[in-house]
Amino acid sequence: MAQLFRDLSLGQSKRDSHAPPPTITMPPKPIADDLPSPLGQLAATLSDSDLSLTAYEIFVAACRTSSGKPLSFVPNNSDSPSQNSPAYQRSLTSTAASKMKKAFGLKSPGSGGRKSPGSSGSGSGQGKTKRPMTVGELMRNQMRVSEAMDSRVRRALLRISAGQVGRRIESVVVPLELLQQLKSSDFTDQQEYVEWQKRTLKVLEAGLISHPYMPLDKSNSSAQRLRHIIHAAIDRPLETGRNNESMQVLRSAVMSLANRSYDGSLTDSCHWADGIPLNLRLYEMLLRSCFDANDESSIIEEVDELMEQIKKTWGILGLNQTLHNLCFTWVLFHQFVATGQVDLELLSVADGQLAEVAKDVKTTKDAEYSKILSSTLTSILGWAEKRLLAYHETFDRGNIETMEGIVSLGVAAAKILVEDISNEYRRRRRTEVNVARERIETYIRSSLRTAFAQIMEKSDSSRRASRNQPNSLPVLAILAKDVGSLAVNEKQVFSPIFKRWHPLPAGLAVATLHSCYGNELKQFISGITELTPDAVQVLRAADQLEKDLVQIAVEDSVDSDDGGKAIIREMPPFEAEGAIANLVKIWIKTRLDRLKEWVDRNLQQELWSPNSNQEGYAPSAVEVLRIMNETLDAFFQLPIPMHPALLPEVMNGLDRCLQYYVIKSKSGCGSRNTFVPTMPALTRCTIGSKFQGFGKKKEKSPNSQKRNPQVATNGDSSFGIPQLCVRINTLQWILGEFDVLEKRIITLLRNSESAHAEDFSNGLANKFELSPSACLEGIQQLCEAAAYRVVFRDLSHVLWDGLYVGDPSSSRIEPFIQELERNLMYISDTVNERIRTRIISEIMRASFDGFLLVLLAGGPARAFSRKDSQIIEDDFKLLKELFWANGDGLPSELIDKLSATVRSVLPLFRADTESIIEQFRRLTLETYKSNARSRLPLPPTSGQWSPSEPNTLLRVLCYRNDDSASKFLKKTYDLPKKL
Repeated sequence: MAQLFRDLSLGQSKRDSHAPPPTITMPPKPIADDLPSPLGQLAATLSDSDLSLTAYEIFVAACRTSSGKPLSFVPNNSDSPSQNSPAYQRSLTSTAASKMKKAFGLKSPGSGGRKSPGSSGSGSGQGKTKRPMTVGELMRNQMRVSEAMDSRVRRALLRISAGQVGRRIESVVVPLELLQQLKSSDFTDQQEYVEWQKRTLKVLEAGLISHPYMPLDKSNSSAQRLRHIIHAAIDRPLETGRNNESMQVLRSAVMSLANRSYDGSLTDSCHWADGIPLNLRLYEMLLRSCFDANDESSIIEEVDELMEQIKKTWGILGLNQTLHNLCFTWVLFHQFVATGQVDLELLSVADGQLAEVAKDVKTTKDAEYSKILSSTLTSILGWAEKRLLAYHETFDRGNIETMEGIVSLGVAAAKILVEDISNEYRRRRRTEVNVARERIETYIRSSLRTAFAQIMEKSDSSRRASRNQPNSLPVLAILAKDVGSLAVNEKQVFSPIFKRWHPLPAGLAVATLHSCYGNELKQFISGITELTPDAVQVLRAADQLEKDLVQIAVEDSVDSDDGGKAIIREMPPFEAEGAIANLVKIWIKTRLDRLKEWVDRNLQQELWSPNSNQEGYAPSAVEVLRIMNETLDAFFQLPIPMHPALLPEVMNGLDRCLQYYVIKSKSGCGSRNTFVPTMPALTRCTIGSKFQGFGKKKEKSPNSQKRNPQVATNGDSSFGIPQLCVRINTLQWILGEFDVLEKRIITLLRNSESAHAEDFSNGLANKFELSPSACLEGIQQLCEAAAYRVVFRDLSHVLWDGLYVGDPSSSRIEPFIQELERNLMYISDTVNERIRTRIISEIMRASFDGFLLVLLAGGPARAFSRKDSQIIEDDFKLLKELFWANGDGLPSELIDKLSATVRSVLPLFRADTESIIEQFRRLTLETYKSNARSRLPLPPTSGQWSPSEPNTLLRVLCYRNDDSASKFLKKTYDLPKKL
């Protein structure tokens, strides 16, 4: 039995038993300050060294019961066991890989260059093969228990076994028996014994009073006695002899507390180390021995055999497979964290062990277990999320595999906490909650928001550092570039990891970045009042960033159920292009408003002088087009991506400004009706008659209305013929500049970075629409105004006031033709050659209209006989010849066309009076449906002269100087022959 105990029933290991044992008596606790133990804190002041030594004592005590033979002790330096001993049959071997390590997916023995702690080898170069260590020796080395302490413990247990043959170790309070068996003489010095005794008593206090298996009544006398004895021993060591009274009192109190049961029955088991959390902390110390003492991030090769022996402590510690899985998960995870998070295999083992815990949770309903489970998972999840909620600060391409393991562990812990522990989850339908997906979303959003804040601060620092340098970028432009880089890195490095748990990690990431940047951009846009280079740079950078982010989201959503619509909905447009467009529109409006103000100001100062420009047009027009060209240049120099889109707005604004200039240029110049005199009242008279007709005032004598024959009379220098000619020339010059301007716009558009082929296919975008037609209308209006002004105002003294007044033969048309010819020469020399024919044609039209108006509405000073018809026809012929100019003037076809009305009316002056009366009567009856027996109605004056128009015939009769006409008018309309 001694041999069996010495070998811990397992036999030899490949470790060297002659290697000097460690001098310290406890394994160093791995450093993990941010990872407190979730297994519970002990009320008693037991250090990790105390717990480790107690755990080793329990281990040795539990392993001695693996055989039914009596326990015996053989010193470590004895010879190796014989090949026939059971210990050899259970010895450790270096040829077979650990089953547990295989299950965990860890490396096989010998796969690395470093030997495991149990590897055998030659010592000191002497070539002597050393004896492999037993599992017991391996455990002692792993837990760093000194050989002296190990010998004392095993000797004491041997004595205990000799005195209590047949008793199960679960029925023995090991610390109590060790107190009685070990004396101060077993220790090297008294102080060591005192410390050992205090530690053992504190273990009894922890197991029986502070953390008992069953709840303890505060008034329990045994507990009070035990506490009194333990506290007294602090000042004075306890006498522990078998028959010593103090020892008997101690034993009585201990056994009274240890033998309690829930139903009050007597049991053969003692409960002194199976209370939570003492048992879990002790077991934690045992599980730590599975890690290589020389490399604490690695599990030893002999873990199978060692774990088999460790599980024998379950009876004493009150543990089972479920609690073992939970504790081992924690120890594996803690070891990974404490050893610098470098061994990914260790992290993988912890993850695999957590999967076993997830299975246990489904079938375990114990409240104490649930409490420890929740605490453990919360601790694991808390540590993991401390890194995952800001994973950009912790992970990169170099340690991405570590991140994947931590994500897996964190998600697994969260799922158990939510799905199996949370009451809220049970109340909701499980289909409504996807724990893994929700956690990944939380990690992505949180970390990216943190990363965004950091790069924003970095961008701001970069901006401040370069603000004195030329062409330094604004903060949000730098930020847009950095966010784009962050998004690409996210897609390439982190999203593939998260894809295991979330269908759209990259899309979610860019949606988060889109939201963060969008909030900053919104504030920026709200503060912009004008188009500046910085504003354009920021908005263009934002627009490009948005395109890049959306592209990543779309690519990530190819295989999703909704095609990524949900993600895209999380990315409301930045409206950067819209913001740029709005700023440009403000810029355009400001420019156009200034242009319009300039037009008003310069038109007020414009003299329209024919001497101001050799070409005969106004300087203000040149300035208007110059400013328009400058506006276009400035527009195309704007660093914006939408010149083609906004060009129509610029064109429309310039078009309206130019239209405004044209309208203002012709404003106040009058029109045809402005200069045609008011139609005199219908009257009948003879030469020398004083009849005015219908209450009209007496006309002035012809000689009293003589006018200045010079051009530009009337005293209005702004609207005389010279000024009208300049205005006409100005509009004609503008009209000719449209093609040049539009071609220049196309050139500017082609040079624009944002222009595309389709922008040139639709020519309407770069065309002026309003101002060309305004120029044409203005030219026509001004030509008519000039023509009728010449004829009816400037030459009224020789036409209206002179032609055919009194005797037609003595007041013919030659004076009018002479004055008209002089005006025609001036106008012909002044106006643009392209307008010359048009304005002369309008003068001819006005002359013909004036000639007819003299004949048909010339007032009471005029009367014609039939013999005067030849004079009239000859005069009209002279008038036409003026414009034909022997073939050098207007085309004969045009003259014929415009003289058609006059030529149709002139035969009436040759016709006899009776035929005119008869024709007038017939047309009046036909036109007005009047009864022949009633009085003929007086036809109104239409101004549309025609031989078939009643009013025209009536006027010929009124101005007919014969008795027949007078009688008819007297009888029909009661018009007297004489006043």
